[in-house]
Amino acid sequence: MSAPREPAATPPASPPSPPAPSASAAPLPPPAATARAPLADRRPSSTPRPALDWRVRFVALSLIWGFSFLLIKVGTEGYAPFQVTFGRLLAGTAVLVAAMAMRRERLPRSARTWGHLTVAALLLNALPFSLFSYAELTIPSTLAGICNATSPLWGMALSVVALSEDRPTRRRVAGLGVGFLGVLTVLGAWQGFSGLDLPGTGMALLASFCYPVGWIYVRRTLAGTGSSTLALTGSQLLLGTVQLAVVTPLFTSAPTSFPVLPTLSVLALGALGTGLAVLLQYGLVQEVGPTTAQMVTYFIPVIATAAGVALLGEQLSWNTPVGALIVLIGAALTQSRARPATPTATPPLTPAPAPAPAPAPAPAENTPTTHAASPGDAHTALPDPPEAAACLSRS
Repeated sequence: MSAPREPAATPPASPPSPPAPSASAAPLPPPAATARAPLADRRPSSTPRPALDWRVRFVALSLIWGFSFLLIKVGTEGYAPFQVTFGRLLAGTAVLVAAMAMRRERLPRSARTWGHLTVAALLLNALPFSLFSYAELTIPSTLAGICNATSPLWGMALSVVALSEDRPTRRRVAGLGVGFLGVLTVLGAWQGFSGLDLPGTGMALLASFCYPVGWIYVRRTLAGTGSSTLALTGSQLLLGTVQLAVVTPLFTSAPTSFPVLPTLSVLALGALGTGLAVLLQYGLVQEVGPTTAQMVTYFIPVIATAAGVALLGEQLSWNTPVGALIVLIGAALTQSRARPATPTATPPLTPAPAPAPAPAPAPAENTPTTHAASPGDAHTALPDPPEAAACLSRS
């Protein structure tokens, strides 16, 4: 007695497969450091979509980080640079701790993880934040914002000397040269850097250099720890706050007054620029991927320049915006990556032509059936993007 046969008139047993989801729509692991934290878990695709469209959050993030340099400038008018950094980290940590409590996130338990987070907090929080605060005592916030945009250039330079796992390409090396040409244009090298505060500019550039060094460290030491990115980020900011709590009393005296505008600037810098911005970037990376999320980098110097000129009355010579544009072009080139080759071994929709067959007979009893992979299967094995660790690291 033979087994019952499947109906021949209905080959697909399920509705037509939907179009393959785009790479930007697939959930990707959040980044490591932006306010600066490591790669961790991959969130399930069933995570509910936020109420605000990602474009709105992208614009909000660009504005928050673009105005950070103005807030630093205003904060240093009432407080010492270390005090500005300490207040910033304290307010940012409070926001992330509240978010962790709402999501019931657990702190890392490994002593080794805490040790690596301590180094990451120094490289990605305490040191660059303090350098920017000291730099803006003598340079305009517009220049500080433009110096911040050189971080991808420093990252590319590190990859050239084999300190990073990202191997350079000709286009990316060309971007490095173009970017540093833009830096020289901003600084007015042909004028002998006249009228430029070299120590302040050097501190701003050094702060930008700290970020790619920290990214490389985070990617090599904190990936796969088992803790969520939010927990690692909050722990990192907490350690940065502790570091500043130790250092600040050694170099400054307690403030005798609390001027309103600088105080509000420091609180906004921490709660928005270091706390809320991390959560916004965290969600953007999950929803649209790190490549799109890190495009915010290219809007920061534009917004920082506009804010400094319009609200602080800072002077702007022609070489500053021209050089900034060249820096952004170079930075974009250093972030470009070769597109993976399209597989051609088994094209499922274009089989080789064959003679028209006669009407197919019913399948035999023991004929094995094959399963054609649906387009939607492609999103189940997304690799961790190497640039994910770099997304959350802006001032």
